[in-house]
Amino acid sequence: MFEAVVLGFFLSGYALIVLEHRWYLPKAVTAASLGVALWLVIALWQGDTLKEETQALGGEIFGFVFFLFAAMMLVGILAHYRLFDFIRAHLLKLGLTDLQQFWALGVLTFGLSAVIDNLTATIVMVQIALRFFRGKNLLIAVTGIVIAANAGGAFSPIGDVTTIMLWLAGKFSAQQVITEGFFPSLSMLLVSTWLLARGMKHSTRDLSAEEVSLSWSERCIIGVALGSFSLPVMFSEMGLEPYFGLFAGIGLTYAFILLFRNFGPRETHLTITMKKIFQEVNSESLLFFAGILLAVGALGHVGLLEDASQMLFGESPSFIRLVAGSTALGVFSAVVDNIPLTAAAIEIIKTSDPSIWVLLALTAGIGGSILVIGSAAGVIAMGMVKDLTFGAYLRIATLPAIAGYIVAIAVWFVQRQLVFS
Repeated sequence: MFEAVVLGFFLSGYALIVLEHRWYLPKAVTAASLGVALWLVIALWQGDTLKEETQALGGEIFGFVFFLFAAMMLVGILAHYRLFDFIRAHLLKLGLTDLQQFWALGVLTFGLSAVIDNLTATIVMVQIALRFFRGKNLLIAVTGIVIAANAGGAFSPIGDVTTIMLWLAGKFSAQQVITEGFFPSLSMLLVSTWLLARGMKHSTRDLSAEEVSLSWSERCIIGVALGSFSLPVMFSEMGLEPYFGLFAGIGLTYAFILLFRNFGPRETHLTITMKKIFQEVNSESLLFFAGILLAVGALGHVGLLEDASQMLFGESPSFIRLVAGSTALGVFSAVVDNIPLTAAAIEIIKTSDPSIWVLLALTAGIGGSILVIGSAAGVIAMGMVKDLTFGAYLRIATLPAIAGYIVAIAVWFVQRQLVFS
């Protein structure tokens, strides 16, 4: 009875999150309220026995949220110093055909999302696509960007929220997810992009060139900010939480900003303040993330996640069942938000094999490409391109994404058997 009440609360709250656009409900507030409401129900039912568990859960959530917060600040610095404008200007100067530009954007999105994150990479590359493509070619290009962003984020410990969650939870090391996840992710990119490219019309158009020049000081600051994304891995190897590395990177980057502001030339974009960067951080997404983790923690406390694990994987799951279950979770991620799905998977999958967790990072990350609503990258692309509807994505990209998904899992399986077993 008690478990049914908690599950009913969760499903009701999740329905409100799914229907946010129809009812104009801020999903961040809904998620946070849901998380608190579930723990309140548990506290009223069980009494004052939750302090240690909620403190441990709070510490875990703190680490996740602070990591994302610091990453967003660094991305804000890169945007202010026009790294993304610089990339766009140089792409437009090349005079590529639509097909060539499509492949170039796919490869760039794949690499960029591994370094920053798939959501930011999507925003930057869709802006370029809007400048370059028209008609059906635009829709194909944008769907390709979504798939490339999700594929690039899946093999990087800092490229996607789901991968970040699994890495910070200690399910695999940064080296393991990169070495075991790169070729499956690349397979997803190449197969899906090749299939999408077959529907693209060959055309070229003259575009007015943009002039974006970066001073030496700006290039230095961009280099330091980009290099800061490697610090979490180094700090993790030293036994420190990864977000320590990103905060060290913020401090180092701002030290260079102050240095050039006081002693460098004045004609650069060295006017930024940390207050401005702080204000531009997407705090709504952080609140949503924290709320979902609170809610999933509540489900775990009452035993619902254990029940789900028994249904999907069994008591002592075999290797094949773990692979099949992870693959199914990836398909499910095309419908359900990746964050609660991954948070639940961390609790319900009973294995210490890093390769299985790398597979889950892949399936949860690239499985969201099957439907446009299955990933944050897809949702933001829908908001930026009016003609990219659910139906349009389904017609253009779902089958290429499914084909890429199957090939990616096959590549993971082959290399697991031949190289990493």
